[in-house]
Amino acid sequence: MVEAVIWDFGGVLTTSPFEAFARFEQERGLPVDIIRRTNAENHFENAWAKFERAEIDIDTFDEMFAAESRALGAEVRGKDVLPLLFGDLRPEMVEALRVIKRQHKTGCITNNLPANAIGSTAGRTLYVAEVMALFDHVIESAKIGLRKPDPRIYRMMTDKLGVDPKRCVYLDDLGVNLKPARDMGMTTIKVLNGAQAIAELETATGLKLR
Repeated sequence: MVEAVIWDFGGVLTTSPFEAFARFEQERGLPVDIIRRTNAENHFENAWAKFERAEIDIDTFDEMFAAESRALGAEVRGKDVLPLLFGDLRPEMVEALRVIKRQHKTGCITNNLPANAIGSTAGRTLYVAEVMALFDHVIESAKIGLRKPDPRIYRMMTDKLGVDPKRCVYLDDLGVNLKPARDMGMTTIKVLNGAQAIAELETATGLKLR
């Protein structure tokens, strides 16, 4: 019996930033996947991790990301990556969230950036108030100083919702962020696209979402 569905935001309720990364790399003649590889290297303590925990400012992030990417073969400035992050809302996923909200508790765990990191327009695009209001509780990494895949952030969510992890479904587009949830007993869904995610959600919840 599912009690709660917990969502990542970027790449789940929005389109993936990976497509924008790939276009940027191609346009600049950069090595394929240099941005993703930089993000993944030393992923608990790299520039990205520190920025999402609000431990460094934007200028430090810019310099650190440049140095880390240089070490992997090509310099990419951190400030050039930030505008690539925000995809478009996936209407079919938002509608699925609306349906689930009527039957189950809902939460959102998002690795995000300090509010002033990119500018107000990008912030409004990502955090559409109408969508965020569909969650019973939201945890943002930059506000609490923890980020996925730290297991504590998932436990914090289940405690806030008052649910057993074994009765939760968790969706994310990154496998590394799914593992701690799975280890806690959650049913996990790796989001590749909207149709696939919704089909798996229907199976997990028994609800008709389309």
